[in-house]
Amino acid sequence: MKHIIPTHLSPPSRRWIKQIIGDFDLESFHFRLLVKAAEAWDRSEQARELLANEGITTLDRYGVAKTHPAIAIERDSRLAFARLLRELALDAAAPDSRPPRTADYGSRR
Repeated sequence: MKHIIPTHLSPPSRRWIKQIIGDFDLESFHFRLLVKAAEAWDRSEQARELLANEGITTLDRYGVAKTHPAIAIERDSRLAFARLLRELALDAAAPDSRPPRTADYGSRR
């Protein structure tokens, strides 16, 4: 099946998706989960870069330091990425083995 990789993803995420597509036979719903995982990774990286530039705290309107909102974005995106990878079960088989195809996971090529 031919999958079109979205152009809004970062170049590293697009390369990662191409690698996964080359290693696994994915159904259309698996591919959508893979794209969502790449989006979550990109969002996490955007938040991480913002925090590297602005710091992990910010001042509220009273001048009191509080947690930067990007902390939650980074955390939530990392969790979403990890959960989507677990849902895809891409690490379930060694590269040289061929697991049986099931209804909910793609099979290794």
